[in-house]
Amino acid sequence: MKIISDLISTDYGLMSFIVIAVVAIAMIAFAWFAVSKAMQK
Repeated sequence: MKIISDLISTDYGLMSFIVIAVVAIAMIAFAWFAVSKAMQK
């Protein structure tokens, strides 16, 4: 937990954390979209 707070405390760490979060959300959204498309067929 200390490592995460140290990362977020720096601007670079915060940016990388945001990028990772955005990528994760995009992947989940794409997977959900693909599954919902497959279900409709």
